[in-house]
Amino acid sequence: MPLSISSSEPMSAAEPVFERPIPVLGRSGLLALFVAVLLMGGWENWVRGQGVTPSYRNSDGLWAEQRRRIDHGDGDGWVLSGSSRTLFDIQLAVWERLDGRRPVQLALEGSSPVTVMEQLAGYPDFTGTLLVGVAPGLFFSGYELRRRAMDRYLDETPTQWLGQKVSMLVEPFLAFYNFDYALPAILRRQSLPRREGVDFKLEVRKLSNMERDRNTRLWDRLIRDEDYRRLATDIWEQFMQPLAELPPEVQEGILQGRETQIDRAVTAYLALTARGAQVIFVQMPYAGGYTESERDFAPRAETWDVLLERTGALGLHFEDHPEMQGYWLPEWSHMTGEEADRFTETFYGLIQRELAARGS
Repeated sequence: MPLSISSSEPMSAAEPVFERPIPVLGRSGLLALFVAVLLMGGWENWVRGQGVTPSYRNSDGLWAEQRRRIDHGDGDGWVLSGSSRTLFDIQLAVWERLDGRRPVQLALEGSSPVTVMEQLAGYPDFTGTLLVGVAPGLFFSGYELRRRAMDRYLDETPTQWLGQKVSMLVEPFLAFYNFDYALPAILRRQSLPRREGVDFKLEVRKLSNMERDRNTRLWDRLIRDEDYRRLATDIWEQFMQPLAELPPEVQEGILQGRETQIDRAVTAYLALTARGAQVIFVQMPYAGGYTESERDFAPRAETWDVLLERTGALGLHFEDHPEMQGYWLPEWSHMTGEEADRFTETFYGLIQRELAARGS
């Protein structure tokens, strides 16, 4: 006999549904908004009191935007790559006045430009002239602090693209909207007790102001504030350990790394020049502690000279040309804005003379 459920069985009572009361904000919302604006205004006032002025953020998205200029018709002009010396020392407005076209600025601080060379080598629409800044400690090690910026161009999502556009609407107006003045960055550099055995290094501080197209000028605080200038050089000195004092396995890795980076650069150079693009290597001026450190890490005869010999490229080293000497670098690595204007004009003339001498 089939089983059946009697309809006469009692049904369980439904559990009561809790309804959360929604408060009526009224003046509370306005009060919260007022407090938020007041706190933001106070933070902005404090940051500006440190001498900070609003500028565009040197973000991955801004780099990707400039990289896309090559896709949109600027692939037959000048493209600047390298690390922070190329970024700070070449002023785009001066170059544009002399050349008639504004270069694309793709230099990235703390990063070797070899990956940029490789990316452009695989991009057929680039047929212009690539200026490659060679900071020895970065170029011949392959270190890439800003690798995510290079990847951002390749895999930027629509949300990231939109976020960058929205960010740029407020960047020119808010001084506190700067990586160096974010609350986590400020907390990290407080003088708190350090645990024994934990290595601690000072992070690189704000050094520059950036324009919409990544034209960059040294922050004038490094000119007028001796203590801040000394802080910058103290930070650089953290990374200047003599090669001979490093563990043997580290030394061996550095020597192997030199060969790897030169091989990569040569391969990219040959691919670029095979389709008519020009590549010029340049070592920008450095001073102070870098004078010994750069030469110790990457001796010229074992790195720069080998790179030029294997590529046959035009290479401009500041030690070889009086036009590239005699500039003030307050913290040993970058020129002041006024010096960079003067350098750019002289350097552009030097490039044109050297290209003419080579029949390029």
